[in-house]
Amino acid sequence: MLTGVASVIDGDTIEIHGQRVRFNGIDAPESRQLCRDANGAEYPCGRRSAEALDTFLAASRPLECTFVTWDRYHRFVGDCRRADGAGVAAWMVQHGQALDWPHYSQGAYAGQQAQAQASKIGLWAGTFQAPWEWRAAHADGAAPSSRPLGIISRKLVAQSGYSCDPRRTCKQIGSCDDANWYLQNCSWGGKLDRDKDGIPCETLC
Repeated sequence: MLTGVASVIDGDTIEIHGQRVRFNGIDAPESRQLCRDANGAEYPCGRRSAEALDTFLAASRPLECTFVTWDRYHRFVGDCRRADGAGVAAWMVQHGQALDWPHYSQGAYAGQQAQAQASKIGLWAGTFQAPWEWRAAHADGAAPSSRPLGIISRKLVAQSGYSCDPRRTCKQIGSCDDANWYLQNCSWGGKLDRDKDGIPCETLC
C-alpha cells in the first residue's frame, strides 16, 4: 500500500514519495502521442490525458494505491483511489482519457469505455491509435516517460536487483532495459541520455 500526494508522469503513471506507480488495467496515450479531434486536427492527447488526471487527483488528496504487481520497468502496478474513494482507473476510462487494457484488466473497465465511446468524449471525440499500438509503431517511445526523475524505494531496489550506486556509464551497462531503469530511477540517469530525447545509451537502445 502506498499513500501520499501524487505527481503525474502521464495519464497512467504517477509518482508517490519517489516511487513510480502504474495504474493497473488501463493504458493512456503516451506523452509524445498525437491524436485527431472531431475536426481531424492533431492535438497532444498524451499531454491532455496527463492534465485531466492531474485535475482529477487534485480534487481529493491524498491518493491510496494497493499493490498488484511489478511491471517490466520495475514500477509498482496498483489500483489507486482518491481520498474520497473515487477509483482513478475507472474515472480515466469513463472520461475517455485512457483505455481499458483487456490484456491486463480482463475487461474490468469495458463498461466505462463503452460509456465514453457512446458519449464521444475525450479520445472518442475523434480518432486515435491505441497506446499499445502507438508504442509498437514508435519503438523509441516504448519506454516509460523519464521525467520527472524519481528515486526508487530501497525495497524495490532489493526486489529488482538494480541499484543506483555506483554510477554507471553506457559502456558499463549491459542492455537497453537496464539503461532505461537507470535513466528513470537514478539521480544521475540523465547523463545516459545526452541528446535529451528520452532514449538512453543509444548504442544499446
